[in-house]
Amino acid sequence: MSTNTPVGTAARPLRVAVVGSGPAGVYAADILTKSEAVKSGELTVSIDLFDRYPAPYGLIRYGVAPDHPRIKGIVNALHKVLDRGDIRFFGNVDYGTDLTLEDLRTHYDAVIFATGAIKDADLNIPGIELEGSYGGADFVSWYDGHPDVSRGWPLEAKEIAVIGNGNVALDVARMLSKHADDLLVSEIPDNVYRALKDSPVTDVHVFGRRGPAQVKFTPLELRELSHSKDVDIVLYPEDFEFDAESDRQIQSNNQTKTMVGTLTNWIAEQPEDLSELTASRRLHLHFLHSPVEIFDDAAAPGRVAGIKFERTELDGTGNARGTGEFIDYPVQAVYRAIGYFGSALPEVEFDHSKGVVPNDGGRVLDASGAHVPGIYATGWIKRGPVGLIGHTKGDALETVTYLLEDRGSLPPAAAPAPEAIVGLLEDRGVQFTSWEGWLALDAHERSLGEKASAGAGSVQRERIKVVPREDMVEISRGGVAAEV
Repeated sequence: MSTNTPVGTAARPLRVAVVGSGPAGVYAADILTKSEAVKSGELTVSIDLFDRYPAPYGLIRYGVAPDHPRIKGIVNALHKVLDRGDIRFFGNVDYGTDLTLEDLRTHYDAVIFATGAIKDADLNIPGIELEGSYGGADFVSWYDGHPDVSRGWPLEAKEIAVIGNGNVALDVARMLSKHADDLLVSEIPDNVYRALKDSPVTDVHVFGRRGPAQVKFTPLELRELSHSKDVDIVLYPEDFEFDAESDRQIQSNNQTKTMVGTLTNWIAEQPEDLSELTASRRLHLHFLHSPVEIFDDAAAPGRVAGIKFERTELDGTGNARGTGEFIDYPVQAVYRAIGYFGSALPEVEFDHSKGVVPNDGGRVLDASGAHVPGIYATGWIKRGPVGLIGHTKGDALETVTYLLEDRGSLPPAAAPAPEAIVGLLEDRGVQFTSWEGWLALDAHERSLGEKASAGAGSVQRERIKVVPREDMVEISRGGVAAEV
């Protein structure tokens, strides 16, 4: 088709590629299709959604604990968008390997990167490299059945430290302390269930640098801790320090007030003699602790034997400073969950200090700070791994608004025909999956759950997640993989 054909008309829709099919990518595609320009008939769009994984949903499938109470509602919302049929899904297509930036620019007028952040932020303290020291994001990928990680995980520790006071830290701590049988109602893969079932863990300690009023998790995540059966929550009175800024935060923020109220109620109900707690596992919440060093010992050189913290105190501004008092905790594993960090994208400028693609409101910038025509970003790769999933809607709206403002000056694609990208992938032998393929995989996972639930007295399992990438691709493309 001639590149002189007017872009965005019935004869030549505006062709947009979205790289990443998590909430950020799906929201951007959905907002674009529902924009006023499209609804009024002024603009027509044709959107293709690419993902490196065979299945859609990104963070929702591979970055949220399977027992998270909101996961089903978010999946349902994303499903409705993709099930309409006006957005094509191409799974198992890796940007930078299967498709280059030049490929995308040849076939699309605009590209939106929504690749998120999947790596752990660094924690630079001595001993972080010891055996038994793990990244929380890596553990999340394992228990969520990520197709590109090992199916095994070393769960050998009885006492575990989790560093961080955000939702991921609580997810990690909850998954480590919760009894595996209580996770069967989720879509937990069988290999994960078996490993957690055999875990010898008795105590999981969660550490935050500041006080209870400065935690970064949400009331929903906090309440979830109390729903774990045969797991006692343990709190420490010396950690409940509040300064003037804490009081201001409590009075001005209902979420903070709710969380502090929950924590103070828990500690008020806790027996003074902790030996009266009867659960077989304990989840300890510590505040005002700053990690200093992870250490080994002579009995097991090179392996985690404990972790040293400096006690902190609030400084009147909501921040914390060291007190010079140090405490050692004997643990055999440490999980850092202090945040995610973005990964660089081939042929796109990257800010390695912030883990984001440099951008101005979603318009991607080059090394000189100039906007790269037709290239945009949204979600965590745009703004960093902060905020809740719902925040990505406003983020996507900003990016799409700028894209629409720019549409008259976008460099037109040389080969915009929808079938052209399909031909390119087929010529390269890319075993891409489709939305119809996801529906087949979805049905297969549900059938595995039904079979597992068929035994007398069995827990009703809604689904069992398929883990091996080759099985996911085969099922999605019409084959039948081995039973999981």
